[in-house]
Amino acid sequence: MNTAFAERVALIGTGLMGRPMAKRLLAAGVQVTVFNRSPESLRELGELGAVVAASAAEAVQAAGVVVTMLPNGPVVAEMLESLLGALAPGTLLIDMSSIHPAAAQRHATLLAGQGCVCLDAPVSGGTVGAEAGTLAIMVGGEAANLARAEPLLRLLGTPVHVGPSGSGQLCKLVNQAIVAVTIGAVAEGLSLARAGGADPVRVREAIMGGFCQSRILELHGARMNERRFEPGGTVTNQVKDLVAVLDVATSNSLQLPLTARVYDLFADMLARGDGNLDHSALITQIERLSGLQHG
Repeated sequence: MNTAFAERVALIGTGLMGRPMAKRLLAAGVQVTVFNRSPESLRELGELGAVVAASAAEAVQAAGVVVTMLPNGPVVAEMLESLLGALAPGTLLIDMSSIHPAAAQRHATLLAGQGCVCLDAPVSGGTVGAEAGTLAIMVGGEAANLARAEPLLRLLGTPVHVGPSGSGQLCKLVNQAIVAVTIGAVAEGLSLARAGGADPVRVREAIMGGFCQSRILELHGARMNERRFEPGGTVTNQVKDLVAVLDVATSNSLQLPLTARVYDLFADMLARGDGNLDHSALITQIERLSGLQHG
């Protein structure tokens, strides 16, 4: 089959983000082998033409490119350790998970010692972007490795090279800080509208053409008004990313007071058992603090 990308791809991690990404690659004719620690998502991908591997090591054996989309840094590190003996020299590993920049740098060194190369390429755009192939892809690593991966990544979104190994993850932290603070601003604004007696649905509609228009107001503002908190990006992942943001800031003697406050709000939600909600559910935390009853 003619395809925009000729190398076989192993995709490890077919959860909320990995599954629609795998579907896009299969629809484009890419040869894809998939593995996931929880097998529920694999049956559908197998029916769509993916080879379903029994283990991660099996998945990568015939692959020139390995893509990982995993929930956090420790899982990525554990998976990488398990793969080292199975990766052929010259294999390109593209980690599209969101992890600490320092971890991405360690992984690059580890892979180089095995004769392999890598890119850290976290994404933004959520499940909607994964399904539509419109993800923002922030790439750290060697430019030559991006040139090799670019036809593949363009099936998933728009890759931008931002610097050496770890830079993609640093860029994702910048993204997550802005997203978190903006979600907080939208949640406060819509809560202000309702508390003051205006219709927050109409208020959002009215300001959509104004200077505060954003994807957060468009998509998450609608989620907040409609009370649709099934996860795209979870509170758990938002907290994980903000921990890394604040760690990098501290190591560089940088104060981020807005990010620190919104981290506290999300962390309180996580402690209350709301980790699996979409991060747009931050509005419920604003309401809880205010004693504002949703009607």
